[in-house]
Amino acid sequence: MMRRVILALTLALLAACTGKPGFDDASLSDRKLNLEEFFDGELVAYGQFQDVFGTVRRQFRVDIKGDWDGKRLRLQEDFVYEDGATEQRVWTLFKIGPDSWQGTAPGVIGQAVGQEQGDRFNWRYTIDLPVPSADGTSETMRVSFDDWMWQLSDERLFNRAYMKKYGVDIGDVSISFEKLR
Repeated sequence: MMRRVILALTLALLAACTGKPGFDDASLSDRKLNLEEFFDGELVAYGQFQDVFGTVRRQFRVDIKGDWDGKRLRLQEDFVYEDGATEQRVWTLFKIGPDSWQGTAPGVIGQAVGQEQGDRFNWRYTIDLPVPSADGTSETMRVSFDDWMWQLSDERLFNRAYMKKYGVDIGDVSISFEKLR
């Protein structure tokens, strides 16, 4: 028992020491990300979840349909996982300031909040995330996301999302988005 406690504390300490992006980091480009412009239309994304040890646990493809009506950005995300499982998440986002956003989706606890700065966007929220169980059913796990997105070009955006459960890092999700013409 004591061995497990020491291991858990060691892992928590190591996770707390990992570097994470911030708006104080130097910008690597002079691009200006406009979330409503980038996500308006059809996109495809590819991603994977890695645990804190770096082991890839799940990979996926997402087909996204975005619709910006001048006030609201609606994102319909259709996920297909490597095991054939599917999931749909529909986000509704509102621009509440020149560079500020709020939004929600089924499973999100309260409001997600986001901030644009230069070529970056930071999106934070807590969600009851569906997770497959060993018997083939799905359970939910409440996790917090700290999403960081960088616009790489007019057609590409990279996303790294840091996940926590009970305040402890459990892994991250890397996603590459591409606008379809």
